[in-house]
Parts: sequence; structure tokens; C-alpha cells
Amino acid sequence: MDTFTIHYWFTLKHNEKKKFSLEIDSQRIELINNIPDKLPSWALLDFHKCPHCPLPTNTHSHCPLCANIVTIVEQFEGVKSFDELQLEVVTADKVIFQETTAQRAIGTLMGLVSATSGCPHTVFFRPMARFHRPLAREETVYRAVSMYLVAQYFLQQNGEQIDMSLNGLKDIYHNLNIINKSMVSRFRSFSKTDISANAIILLDIYASTIPSLIEKSLEDIRYLFEPYLSNKKF
Repeated sequence: MDTFTIHYWFTLKHNEKKKFSLEIDSQRIELINNIPDKLPSWALLDFHKCPHCPLPTNTHSHCPLCANIVTIVEQFEGVKSFDELQLEVVTADKVIFQETTAQRAIGTLMGLVSATSGCPHTVFFRPMARFHRPLAREETVYRAVSMYLVAQYFLQQNGEQIDMSLNGLKDIYHNLNIINKSMVSRFRSFSKTDISANAIILLDIYASTIPSLIEKSLEDIRYLFEPYLSNKKF
């Protein structure tokens, strides 16, 4: 099996270090060897189950997203949301280093895990996971729209109907918003600290604004594409 690995190193106060190495199937863009043998009750599929979840409990005992973030939640249980830390993300072709808050750093890791967890509603983010850019919130609209339009190209190649209105992308983010709210409910039911819930909330605040930002953000960068719009032949 062809795989690639993304490493997350967290350096907290008192030089405490935490490391997560995410091994991802290169073809399916799905995490492998990431689910612990023993899972907590809050990871059960029926526990605060997302109202739009299509997975049946007779084939899926646990929520795939929850099962894949168990280790992250447990490792950061004692960390406070606004604790400062150093984050280093290492992929095959780049190293990204940034000082940020714990909730932002954990949120970007959870976002990557979400896209590669096998959740039926987050599989659409796999192209962004393959070309992962941590903490790149300013680029998110551009990257998400670009991803969606490339998907429309492939649909057109297959002779299928395409969506240039981006309504389908807005639906994808709406479904993500529902997932995030259910995840926060799970975390608040068992956690003594707010770090995991706040990390998801921070992700959700941005994800929930994406649909309304799409048209405005694209109009703001329209000038960059004037060479394509000027009717000049190459």
C-alpha cells in the first residue's frame, strides 16, 4: 500500500512535546493505523449522533471521525485553549513552523483528521488534505472553491451535470457545520476542560461563514483573473 505521512509536533510550555504522525493511504486519502484498540463510549456512533449521518449502527459501531480523534482528545485533555505553543508540521515537501494558541493548532490537526477519517460528509475535503496547508485560514475560500471547480471539471469529463453556481460547495460546508455542532456536544458531555470543544468551535466559526464568504471573497480577487477575462488570445 502506497502511503504518505504528515507529522505534527506540538511544543507546549515547560518544553513539553507531543507528536502525532498521521499515515494516510495515498489513493483513498484515508487514515490508516490511527484508531486505538479501546475506544471510549463517547465515540459510539449513536452517542450524540449527527442528525444527517447515513451510517447504520449495525455496520458501524463507532463514529469514524470520533474514533480517529480519540488520541488527540486524550493527549490534550489538560491543556487550556489559549495556552501558547509552537507548532511544526512536516510533510514530504515542506516544513511549516508557527507560534499559535493550543485551540488553533489542535483545530487544524482535527480538520486534517476529519477530512481523512472516513466520515461520509467530510470525504469531499480529501483533495485539500492531500495538499494540506495548516493554519491557512486566509486561503481557505480560494482553496475550497478551486477544489470544487476541479471536481466539476472531472464531472464534465464524465459527461455529468456540473454546478458552476457553487451551491453544492455551500451544502458541503452546511453539512460540516452540523458535524461540528454534534462533536462539540460529545466533547462537552465528558470532558473536564474546554480545549477539544473550543478547537472544534473555532473551526466551525470559520466553516460556517464560508458559504456567505464565497461570492464576496471571489469578487475581491476577480482582478487577479483579468488576463483570462480580457478576451485576448494566447
